[in-house]
Amino acid sequence: MAGAGLGFSSSLSAQSRATAGIMVRIPVPLLKRRKLKFAGLNEVFRIRVAGCGVSSTRLYNCGSCAAEERVSVDMERYKEAFGRRMAVAGLKPHHSIAVGVSGGPDSMALCLLTAAWKTDGPYAASQSDGYVDGLLAIIVDHRLRAESKEEAHIVSRRVSKMGAFRYQIFQKVCIQHQIDVLLIAHHADDQAELLILRLSRGSGVLGLAGMAFASQLFSTSTVLHNEGSNNKGLLLVRPLLHFSKEDMYKICQASNQDWVEDPTNRSPAYARNRIRMSLGNLSSYTFQSEIQELISSCRKTRAYVDHMSNELIDQAVNIMDQGYAVIDLMVLSPSKVPDMCLSKFIALVLQTSFTVAGCYLCPSPGSRGTKLLVCCSVNCHLPSTIEVNNSDFDREQKQYPSMLDEIIAEGKSYVDQFVPDVVDVKFLDMTCQSVLAEAKRIGIISESTHNNITLLERNETKYFKPENKVHLEQEIIENPSTSASESELLHPGKACYFMDRFMVTWNERPLSYCSSLVIDHRTAAEVRYMAESDWLYLAKLARCKNLHDLVPQITDADSEVEQIARKRKQSLEYMQLSAIKSLQSLKSIPVAARRSLPVLVNHEGILLTIPSIGFQCCPCLIVSCAFRPRLPLGGGHSSFL
Repeated sequence: MAGAGLGFSSSLSAQSRATAGIMVRIPVPLLKRRKLKFAGLNEVFRIRVAGCGVSSTRLYNCGSCAAEERVSVDMERYKEAFGRRMAVAGLKPHHSIAVGVSGGPDSMALCLLTAAWKTDGPYAASQSDGYVDGLLAIIVDHRLRAESKEEAHIVSRRVSKMGAFRYQIFQKVCIQHQIDVLLIAHHADDQAELLILRLSRGSGVLGLAGMAFASQLFSTSTVLHNEGSNNKGLLLVRPLLHFSKEDMYKICQASNQDWVEDPTNRSPAYARNRIRMSLGNLSSYTFQSEIQELISSCRKTRAYVDHMSNELIDQAVNIMDQGYAVIDLMVLSPSKVPDMCLSKFIALVLQTSFTVAGCYLCPSPGSRGTKLLVCCSVNCHLPSTIEVNNSDFDREQKQYPSMLDEIIAEGKSYVDQFVPDVVDVKFLDMTCQSVLAEAKRIGIISESTHNNITLLERNETKYFKPENKVHLEQEIIENPSTSASESELLHPGKACYFMDRFMVTWNERPLSYCSSLVIDHRTAAEVRYMAESDWLYLAKLARCKNLHDLVPQITDADSEVEQIARKRKQSLEYMQLSAIKSLQSLKSIPVAARRSLPVLVNHEGILLTIPSIGFQCCPCLIVSCAFRPRLPLGGGHSSFL
């Protein structure tokens, strides 16, 4: 008998085994039930959707359960609430969207609501052959199910690293399919679990706010950082944060939708499972409503702090093309800015995009102490690591038209409307422990709820063991930072991403036009940080009268003596002129910020180019450098509505 739920059948494309997960387009005409075996993290399949029902190891058909116990579910109410949340995220049905799917009740409910939302209203997505255009399901099975106790402990250690890996998979699949938005099925019960978990880890009020409703994930792909491209990232949206776990089951039941129950969700080896089972014993309406009100108050604090921090960044921070920041201290007024907002502002400015392996702060030259310069530390060890894009620069992937700017702008308009006033923010000066006490004092939670949360926190704290220093040292020994090797060299016609901040591109030119004597266009160049010896070399080159002493002669057996002499003279004159101009540009860059600039040297260590200031040893050596941090200042768009 045909059901009314979503279903999947297995028609796979052999060419698509490139990354992890399963990609499924979601249908509207819902046909036969069929089982689908989830692929592991090392496989990707394109699946044709035909049936209704998903199974892995266990299949739950709540349509049959409904025959014994009918549950009245107002699906229209759920659809309307879901539609409002999607609107707050800035999303419309015609936008291309991916859905993270595990096959459980949460993700299946998300699939049902998304499919209904996409195909309803004036902006409804078109349909063809039973498919909803612009809707893709990404199914990932971590293969973490384990039956024995020993296997469970192994799985527990693995799962801590798996979360980030899963989002990397989602990003890769979305990039491949030119999709800007990913929906995830986290709900209100997940937020409650996270509250207890973070309390047990000593998190502050910003962490107690839980998961963001919407946030940008930025790609780590080298290709996407090429010149002319924009790393806009992926918008991660959690539209079910106001829905409960019970709502997930009701939505599936009302739609006669099967789902998978993962046996690892019952294992006490996982912190979330322990907390979930403990919370299940405290399922009174009062406790559930009060813990959600506590989370809501923390989220208001987070929303206010984020808003204030971003305003401070807009007013006080200037990002320079050479990869450093200047903070106008006159704009900052500690007497008017709450400490929590000021701390968040500093954390955002001192993020990895500017500090890399260490942070250096100093007065900005000429500012008389009114401005602060933030750049890489001149004293810390800076590993020489780059990521090389092996695709030809002239054949880089075409950038698809993105609607993400429009979506984010729409979402921000809602965020700006609902930023709370400071009088409505309850926990601006609270520590982890004082949040609970203050929440009880002002009536957000009762004495009973306070005691229960404290007990849950204490029970989970005993499981928490910080990473041992010895383990950290072992990890560093096993994964040392290597110096430049063949894999870290930049070749003509290629691009590389240098220390998560600079996109360095070498445009290849025909050899016949090159007059350089210090570079061979058939070989690679090492990319490293600028050192003091580099600008001393430029100074010596600029004022040297006998340039032949600075550059060793490179012989070519196929060239005539006269041709060599002519090229040598032209090359040296060009180098000297380029050095003179570059030194003028270098003067405008504070000494503290110079060391972070990327330079190219040949196999003999001779300086070839400093693209940020325009020095190049040859007119045919066209290397560009653009400051493109993986994570933009402020971390991108986020919403805690």
